[in-house]
Amino acid sequence: MPAPPGSVVAPRTARIHDIDVLRGFALLGILLVNAQLMAGPATSPGGGAAAGLADRAAAWLVTALAAGKFYLLFSFLFGYGFTLQQRSAARSGVAFGPRHLRRTVTLFLLGLTHAVLLYPGDILMTYATLGLVLFALRAVPPRTLLRIAAGLLGTLTVLLLAYGLFALALTGTGSTEDVAASTARTVAAYRGGPGSVILTNLELLPEFLAANMLYSADLLAAFLVGLAAGRWRVLSESDRHRDRMRRIVHLGLPVGLTGGLFMAACTHGPLDSGWFHIGRAAGVLTAPALTAAYACGLLLLVRTPAGRKLASGLAPAGRMSLTNYLTQSFVLALAFTGYGLGLYGGIGTATVLAGCLVLYAAQLALSAVLLRHHRSGPVEFVLRAATRGGPPRRSR
Repeated sequence: MPAPPGSVVAPRTARIHDIDVLRGFALLGILLVNAQLMAGPATSPGGGAAAGLADRAAAWLVTALAAGKFYLLFSFLFGYGFTLQQRSAARSGVAFGPRHLRRTVTLFLLGLTHAVLLYPGDILMTYATLGLVLFALRAVPPRTLLRIAAGLLGTLTVLLLAYGLFALALTGTGSTEDVAASTARTVAAYRGGPGSVILTNLELLPEFLAANMLYSADLLAAFLVGLAAGRWRVLSESDRHRDRMRRIVHLGLPVGLTGGLFMAACTHGPLDSGWFHIGRAAGVLTAPALTAAYACGLLLLVRTPAGRKLASGLAPAGRMSLTNYLTQSFVLALAFTGYGLGLYGGIGTATVLAGCLVLYAAQLALSAVLLRHHRSGPVEFVLRAATRGGPPRRSR
């Protein structure tokens, strides 16, 4: 239908392909990490003492290479996307504040539903809350944003290191019997019916929210780096930064891998459990380097003839990353809880990760098929409609 007289019709701008590619890639890392938590104690840090070599190696590698890295990439892209939403509101001639508030509330409600029904480790509620902080800092100069981000990262590292040193001095004071009893109760609850699953999610939710609150400094730092990068239009002009991206790969890989390997050693051995939080401190400090190396390496790769096919496979999944994120939790809940097969705590890490690769491949294929007929995924449509105050009107 034609636009009303006197209305401002904003031109539709081209999507930034690199953002979709990075989101599609990040979905794999998020899946590999979340699946271990949703699958139960046989795959969790410190769990599965009788696990075979393949399971121990799989858990070790995921911790070293993925844990704490891919949510940073999503957080960076969230901050970058904030600047795109600002520009979209400006082109449409509407106030950005109300739009952002509607988007934030909708994201929080989606996260709350996700946490209660599927996975209490949901990150969307934390994103929504920190999105308000992002709005408050929207006018801060980019270089100041980077300094704030560095301060947040350094503060969290120091806190984790101090707590880790204190915990290391107290190693051995905990009750393994209490831990075993608690684990057995959780396994039984998640293998129960849907009501039991929901009640267990509600019981565990405060623990996960507390962890998200602790690591919110890490998330906010990535938001702010993304906000600064969006101001500088880094991803819309990424071809200008190839030399810088190569330097980031060369510097980030050794730093990030060293920290990741140390964190894995503190989580899964050979260092004992008293080193866990010290490992996490090292992970927080070095994960941004590995995340940046992954992102820059991928963007360089997709500019090669061989990499273009990879990009075409990742981008559709990235365009509907929120739908895919929630779908991952839904499928995992069907596999591991009383909603479906009830395999919680009974499957080794290597098998779980192999299943993740199958699920991820299916998501890549289905995303491409869906986007041949629709502009976005169903959850993205709901979020966009809520952000804009109603479904988009068709023009002709």
